[in-house]
Amino acid sequence: MGAVYNIYLVFCVYLFLSKSSSLSLSCKLRRQFHLNGLHKAGDVVFGGVLKIHYISVFPENKFTSEPQDPTCEGFNTQGFRQAMTMVFAVDEINRNSNLLPNVTLGYSLYDDCGALVTGFRAALVLASGQEEQFLLKENCSGTPSVVGIVGDAYSTVSIAISSVLGLFRLPMVSHFATCSCLSDRQRFPSFFRTIPSDAFQVRAMIQILKHFGWTWVGLLVSDDDYGLNVARSFPSDLAQSGGGCLAYSEVLPWDSDSNKLRKIVHLIKTSTARVVMVFAHDGHMYELMEEVVRQNVTDRQWIASEAWTTDTALQMPHLMPYLRGTLGIAIRRGEIAGLRDFFLRIRPDQNYNNIYGNSMVTQFWEYTFQCRFAPPPAGWMETGGTLCTGQEDIENAETAFLDVSNLRSEYNVYKAVYALAYALDDMLHCVPGRGPFSRNSCATLQTMEPWQVVHYLQTVNFTTPLGDEVSFDDNGDVLPIYDVMNWLWLPDGRTKIQNVGEVKESAEGEELKLDEDKIFWNFEFKEPPRSVCSENCPPGTRMARKKGQPECCFDCIPCSEGKISNKTDSMECTSCPEDFWSSPQRDYCVPKKTEFLSYHEPLGICLTTASLLGTFICAIVLKIFIYHRSTPMVRANNSELSFLLLVSLKLCFLCSQLFMVRPSLWTCQLRHAAFGISFVLCVSCILVKTMVVLAVFKASKPGGGASLKWFGAMQQRGTVLFLTSIQAAICTAWLVSASPAPHKNTQYHNDKIVYECVVGSTVGFAVLLGYIGLLAILSFLLAFLARNLPDNFNEAKLITFSMLIFCAVWVAFIPAYVNSPGKYADAVEVFAILASSFGLLMALFGPKCYIILLRPERNTKKAIMGRGTAKS
Repeated sequence: MGAVYNIYLVFCVYLFLSKSSSLSLSCKLRRQFHLNGLHKAGDVVFGGVLKIHYISVFPENKFTSEPQDPTCEGFNTQGFRQAMTMVFAVDEINRNSNLLPNVTLGYSLYDDCGALVTGFRAALVLASGQEEQFLLKENCSGTPSVVGIVGDAYSTVSIAISSVLGLFRLPMVSHFATCSCLSDRQRFPSFFRTIPSDAFQVRAMIQILKHFGWTWVGLLVSDDDYGLNVARSFPSDLAQSGGGCLAYSEVLPWDSDSNKLRKIVHLIKTSTARVVMVFAHDGHMYELMEEVVRQNVTDRQWIASEAWTTDTALQMPHLMPYLRGTLGIAIRRGEIAGLRDFFLRIRPDQNYNNIYGNSMVTQFWEYTFQCRFAPPPAGWMETGGTLCTGQEDIENAETAFLDVSNLRSEYNVYKAVYALAYALDDMLHCVPGRGPFSRNSCATLQTMEPWQVVHYLQTVNFTTPLGDEVSFDDNGDVLPIYDVMNWLWLPDGRTKIQNVGEVKESAEGEELKLDEDKIFWNFEFKEPPRSVCSENCPPGTRMARKKGQPECCFDCIPCSEGKISNKTDSMECTSCPEDFWSSPQRDYCVPKKTEFLSYHEPLGICLTTASLLGTFICAIVLKIFIYHRSTPMVRANNSELSFLLLVSLKLCFLCSQLFMVRPSLWTCQLRHAAFGISFVLCVSCILVKTMVVLAVFKASKPGGGASLKWFGAMQQRGTVLFLTSIQAAICTAWLVSASPAPHKNTQYHNDKIVYECVVGSTVGFAVLLGYIGLLAILSFLLAFLARNLPDNFNEAKLITFSMLIFCAVWVAFIPAYVNSPGKYADAVEVFAILASSFGLLMALFGPKCYIILLRPERNTKKAIMGRGTAKS
């Protein structure tokens, strides 16, 4: 292992001499490291590994002399505040008579100088001690190791330290390491933390994205354990949170490769995503924003991870036009009573075991007041430098050190120290014989093992003075809660990081509370931006995923006919019920249009007009005939049959009106029955008239008078009634056996319901038409035979012509009716009724009305009975 050289090896050589003599032996450390630190002795010692400096400078070692330890540069005020908060917490616990009474806590703090190797060395020193040499007698004795360690801030350092400390079950409570991987109890059995893990951090940030409808976002992560674990967990966290999209994912490298950085920023600039999430530490964020400024990437909403949300170092004037309005999550802000007064009492004196020129407190003093305790180098005084007196006024110094209004990481350090203290307190309150260990034993300060502290730390549960509950789950994670922060742009040009809400874990999942009225948006309309891969699909369309792209990248496909979607972003279109059809916009179902022959359409109006016209003409002709009933023209060939024929024609015209309404059971039954009976009545009258004509002609010959007795008035009425009764019987049988019925036909048009009458029995309909046709043909044949009778006015000719028209119309009707859909079949039938009725009316009564009205001189018996010119 690469870290083996860091392990302290204690070589103990036991030499067994003679029984009567014994020799004290000694153990010596392999290597003693020189680390920046603060120490205070106590009955129990808490360790700490904190970042007091930013950088470790490693000297060049050629191994021609003893290698030198790295030096630390770049004083970190934030890290020093954390160290002093730990000191304050220990002192506060020592003053608390209710917590660890009769036990004095000590501390041993080390600076990791922002480097893994330095932090690892500090942890090993805390675990094994730093005494250069101690004696061994019957039992090893020496400086006791710490019972627990607070720190480290970096996930990478915490992973390395916990991997080793976990072997010995030495508890470590981090205040700032958020990597989700540290929740793995198999790898890190003794790791705890008072900051939520990245797993919750990612879910919390996803809640913000979902709240504002941002489904198309950019994700940037740093190339370390912190960022790479976020990149690995983001898709699964996104799925668990109910959806979303990942616009692009690039790794921001530690070495800040300029070419790759330019590529990343160019990708941000050209992407349609308006929201960019960044999981990186402040240093890398600064490098990223410098490139953003160079490429002038505006109109982006930055979402900050907790690593840089509250970092004021990024609030530089040239970055603010781009970063103002940033939303992010931050560690829960806390309040620690008395901490500021404690900070004011910090002095570089022996109470902190300082070595002037090298201690943390001394370096803080020199950093704050730009002075030095050690003798300055030559020329230093001439440049304006001064010597520190140790009495400088800290309160009036220009530093943020005393600002305790925004305690976040310090609050986590405070909770970490108290978590260790409460674990020890629970352990010391153990009742012998009721303990949690083997044989119900308890642990004591003298006999306790690190793994026993881990047990009590796992079950610790206390409440801070601020009211926050502190406990750990099975993975060592604290109950998660974050503040939601917003970078507010003030009128005077300054930026203020304000709290606009919180997100925490609840029984229902992540719970987000936001005060949107307080949020500052760095956009023209001062509103949250839209950041979606594809605009929402409106009602009437469905989402169709784009192949090879995230699930929020889709096309909006209009619903097909007969289907609708009535909400935004529908995945599927639903079919309308049977009697409904989709609206033109496909967003709701409307009743299907109904189609049937009616009075309200042009075709229906025309047919109705023709029907009423025919009925009116029949009435006029009937009135004419009644008025002139005593004239020879009317009396010829039985005027009673003429009147009955006109009435039947009127019924034929009127029965067509039964086809002009929405089909129902009674109209379907009545229309065909009325049509069939009316036409049989009409044709029967014509047939009887034809037979009478032939009988009269035969009677005019010698010996033919006897035939007239069969064609008297009663016989004519009876014949008409008998022939009509046969049709009535056919209709009755048809209606009883297989009655015509209304039918909603949806086969002709998908978006229409065609109401029609199905004939029920095709045989019945055929018999009805066939019977009419039989009478018509018979009438035609008889009339054709009588066409050359010698009467001057031979009605047989008119009957022949009328039957010719009648038969022609109904022969053409059959194929037209069969091939006409829906209402057009009814229209064809009505047309055939009207055409044949008009044909009969005009052919039979037209010439008679002409003579009655216009040629009255021919309306005499002599004129009617006169012979025509002899034919050759």
